Amino acid sequence: MPSISFPSASRASGVSVARSRGILPEELSGIPWLDRLDAVERARVADDLRVVRVQPGELVCRVGRPVTYWFGVIEGLLKMSNDSALGMPITFTGLPPGGWFGEGTVLKREAYRYNIQALRKSLVTGITVDTFHWLLDRSIGFNRYVMMQLNERLGQFIAAREIDRLGNVNERVARSLGALFHPVLYPGVGDLLRITQQELGYLVGLSRQRVNEALQALQAAGVIRIEYGGLRVLDLDALRGYRDAQAA
Repeated sequence: MPSISFPSASRASGVSVARSRGILPEELSGIPWLDRLDAVERARVADDLRVVRVQPGELVCRVGRPVTYWFGVIEGLLKMSNDSALGMPITFTGLPPGGWFGEGTVLKREAYRYNIQALRKSLVTGITVDTFHWLLDRSIGFNRYVMMQLNERLGQFIAAREIDRLGNVNERVARSLGALFHPVLYPGVGDLLRITQQELGYLVGLSRQRVNEALQALQAAGVIRIEYGGLRVLDLDALRGYRDAQAA
């Protein structure tokens, strides 16, 4: 699989420095933790942030590669998964706009234990590991954000284990979809998620046809509305707690 790199990453990643650029002023507003910083911290972050456009199938992070950046999604859709070369492929979660990921790996400065792959054309940004740790050393607001991220991520993965045990496919799709509308982890989504049924199938591990059946059931239940190019959540609590009446 092709993979990307930012300026400080290894040449082994195979992509030139020319692919990344500085962040645009209008893109800064989509970074949820920036307003927690003081003027000096914001200036360093704005100068440090790099942005790259990734194509479907490209890897942003690869198992075994050393961490160099803390990444966030400006637009598009990524997925976090294990290394399929080591066994059955497992998708841990999707990563929609507004999501920042890999803070645990950055904290420990260790190699990645997962792959992050683009499901569609996406715009990804990131700050260097050094700037991440510099912020930890001086910003209470940033520390609180990272702690919140770690806590919410833990809850997300516990929920993912529960989803895997659900025998009802409609309920699995509902819980998985509800996780993508997480207001803390993915504040850029709002109530409309730009995702195709095929992409959702990749995340849930189902065929597009079966995902379509599940979405029709969720729409009939009044918890989502299927729109052109995406899905709108009408009742997030009901989506997260959805029970298939036919299975009862």
